[in-house]
Amino acid sequence: MAKAVVLLSGGLDSATALAIAHSRGHECFALSVDYGQRHVSELVAAAALATSIGAVEHRVIKVDLSTFGGSALTDLSTAIPAGGIKPGIPVTYVPARNTIMLSLALAWAEVLRSLDIFIGVNAVDYSGYPDCRPEYITAFENMANLATKAAIEGAKLRIHAPLLNLSKAQIIEQGNLLGLDYSLTVSCYQADEAGRACGVCDSCRIRRAGFESAQVPDPTHYRPLFP
Repeated sequence: MAKAVVLLSGGLDSATALAIAHSRGHECFALSVDYGQRHVSELVAAAALATSIGAVEHRVIKVDLSTFGGSALTDLSTAIPAGGIKPGIPVTYVPARNTIMLSLALAWAEVLRSLDIFIGVNAVDYSGYPDCRPEYITAFENMANLATKAAIEGAKLRIHAPLLNLSKAQIIEQGNLLGLDYSLTVSCYQADEAGRACGVCDSCRIRRAGFESAQVPDPTHYRPLFP
């Protein structure tokens, strides 16, 4: 059975990516990153998802990007936008986040002698982050195959982004087919300690619209004051 490292944030997309990797017969090693984000609810969710989906191992690595700030997700002095999705790259973009996370996954993959890394990035229903685009994934894969011992010796590594061109509704439909329990996921940018969603941030809006479009009951745990 081929080993795969799967980046697992605890959100809807990464959970679906893990379920897909597992369904393809991979022996899955889930990797989460505590990067100094506003809450740890998503990391708690990631642990539950890794167990539920059947990951062989789940590790959490701490890399404190709040040292640099530059994002509403790592700087508490910057408010999370709650007025609806607007054009442009939002303040919730975390500089270099996916590059750092993929680099960590690459390091673990080398140690495991794995040639497969899965990431749940999406370039359809998303917040416009530059490191979620197809050309970025292609570029990172090319870089990885220039920088690793395995690739130099002839074993090429592949970055799998199975959700890249799917709508949020299609992602949810895929997860449902695989029996994924979306009630375990936390997508909200400002979830509380219990993992309950605010319902008004960009991530909550995209997620809720996805369930509505897929005509699937939304299992998200919202705060009592959610309108």
